[in-house]
Amino acid sequence: MPELEKIKVGALETNCYIVGKEGKALVIDPGDEGKKIKEMLSQRKWELEYIINTHGHADHIGANSDLKDGGAEILIHPDDAGMLTNPEENLSQFTGGPVLTGPPADSFLNEGNWNWKGEAIKIIHTPGHTPGGICLLWGGWLFSGDTLFAGGVGRTDLPGGNMNALVDSIRGKLFVLDKEIRVFPGHGPETTIGFEVENNPFI
Repeated sequence: MPELEKIKVGALETNCYIVGKEGKALVIDPGDEGKKIKEMLSQRKWELEYIINTHGHADHIGANSDLKDGGAEILIHPDDAGMLTNPEENLSQFTGGPVLTGPPADSFLNEGNWNWKGEAIKIIHTPGHTPGGICLLWGGWLFSGDTLFAGGVGRTDLPGGNMNALVDSIRGKLFVLDKEIRVFPGHGPETTIGFEVENNPFI
């Protein structure tokens, strides 16, 4: 089984997840504080292979450049790929923080299965918060980015947001999953699919 670490990074306390297996690792949503993420990788003696962005907003891609220095590949859904290099699209030019202009994606994650070190990871395209938002279903884990939170959902009042699409994504693709699946969102505490089905006030 892979091992999981969670680090809160940046002013918006983005949940950055590091998954390690057999001395290798991938990082999901390194939104900021690349040094802190690198320290955890070093502490666990994990070599970073992939950086996965669940979507292209600044608070989820801010440490891409720092981490890519070691040779890791950046992966994102093609519909959000332009956000990696465009500070207007990724909203970094409006946040008062660093203006993010790259690096670009090395490859894309479309809906379907993606395999890493013998682990079958299902990429679920969940537009609504952004056009290219994705969730990663990994066994009993769901990394939900800013699609689904504990008791909440992602904002849809930003460019590219669409509440109807977000609700359709959650109802049609996430709430049909096993109720015991643990949900690791982009912000805030962990939850489960079953709890959100019964209690999420937005859906």
